[in-house]
Amino acid sequence: MLLEACKDLSILGRPAFNHILKDLFVEKNWISQPRVSPEMKAYSKFDFIKERMAMEVQFGHASFIGIDLLKFQMASYSNLDLIDFGVYITTTKAMQKYLKTKYNRNWDGSLNYEKVVKYLPYFKSAIQVPIYVIGIDI
Repeated sequence: MLLEACKDLSILGRPAFNHILKDLFVEKNWISQPRVSPEMKAYSKFDFIKERMAMEVQFGHASFIGIDLLKFQMASYSNLDLIDFGVYITTTKAMQKYLKTKYNRNWDGSLNYEKVVKYLPYFKSAIQVPIYVIGIDI
C-alpha cells in the first residue's frame, strides 16, 4: 500500500510520511483526527478511527508513547467504550537508518517499532486494551 502511494522513498521525511499515510487511510474510509471523547479538548485525538479500531501513527519523539497508549485505554474502557483495540504504527530502526543513510532524512530521537515492543510490557498494569503494533520496514 505504501510503496504504491510513494514510489520515491527520498521524500519520506516525517511530515511527508504522515501526509501520505493520512491520504491512504482516509481513502480507505478511516476517520482522520477524531477526538478521543466528545467532551475532551481538541488536542486529545487519535490519528484515525474506523469500526471500533483506533490508530496512532507515531514518527515523533519517543516520549509520546505513553500519551498515545493511554488514549487507547481511555477510549476502550471507562464510560466511553468507543474501541475494541488499538493499532500503533511506527517505523523500524532499520527503516529509519536506511532513510537517514541513503536520503539524509533526520529520524534522530524518533520512536521506532523496537522501542514500542520494548516498553509496551511496562504499561501492562495501566492498559488492558489490546494493541497491535506495526513496524514499517523496507
